[in-house]
Amino acid sequence: MTTFPGSPKLIKGGIVLLNPSTSAVLRIIALQYNPDTLTRSLQVQAVGGEGGDRSEALRLKGQPVETIKLDAEIDAADQLEFPEQNQNVARLGLHAQLAALETTVYPTSAKLNSNNALASSGTLEIAPMESPLLLFVWSKNRILPVRLTEFSITEEAFDPALNPIRAKVSLGMRVLSVDDLGFDHKGGSLFMTYLQNKEQLSAQFQGGSLTHFGIEGIS
Repeated sequence: MTTFPGSPKLIKGGIVLLNPSTSAVLRIIALQYNPDTLTRSLQVQAVGGEGGDRSEALRLKGQPVETIKLDAEIDAADQLEFPEQNQNVARLGLHAQLAALETTVYPTSAKLNSNNALASSGTLEIAPMESPLLLFVWSKNRILPVRLTEFSITEEAFDPALNPIRAKVSLGMRVLSVDDLGFDHKGGSLFMTYLQNKEQLSAQFQGGSLTHFGIEGIS
C-alpha cells in the first residue's frame, strides 16, 4: 500500500529500556499500532485528609501518583505477506515480540543463577535484583520513567504450529518520580523534565474570565 507523499510521518509510542547506571539504551520496543485510547489517573498526595488540620488543607506532600493504562494490538499478518523479509515472524509468529515485552518484568537467568550461586556459598544477604529503567515514550512531550504494574496478554489467533500471530497486550504503568528515584538518578531527571514541560504547556493555556460563570468578581 502506497502512502500519500504529503502525509505526515506516523509517530509511534513505545517503551525504551535503559541501563540504570550508564543510561545506555538497551532495547527499544515500538508499538506496532498506537492504541486508540490511553487512560491516565492522578492520585493527589495531600497533607492530612478528611478531618485533618485546617492549616494543612491546601498543602501537598508531593507530586501525585500517576498511573497509565493502555491496550496494544500486535498482528503478524502484514509481515507474513513477505516471509522472505520477515523470517523470524514466519518461523515464530509473535513469540519474539511478546518475549521482548515479557522479559521487561523478569530478572535475567544469569542474575538468577548468580544469586543462586551466592546463596549456595552461604551468602546471608543478597541484594534484590535491579531491572533496567523503563521509559514510556508517548511523543516528545511525554518521556516517562515507569514501573510496569499490570501486564496481561490475550493471544487471539495462531498459525498451524500454534505460534501466536495476533495478540492484545494490556499494560498498566506507574510513573516513577523523584520520590522514587531521587534527583540524581536518570529517571528522576527525566521526571523533572516531564514536570517542567507540563508547566510550560500549562502556561500556554488561554484561561477564561469570571464572566463565563456569570459573575463579575469573587468577594
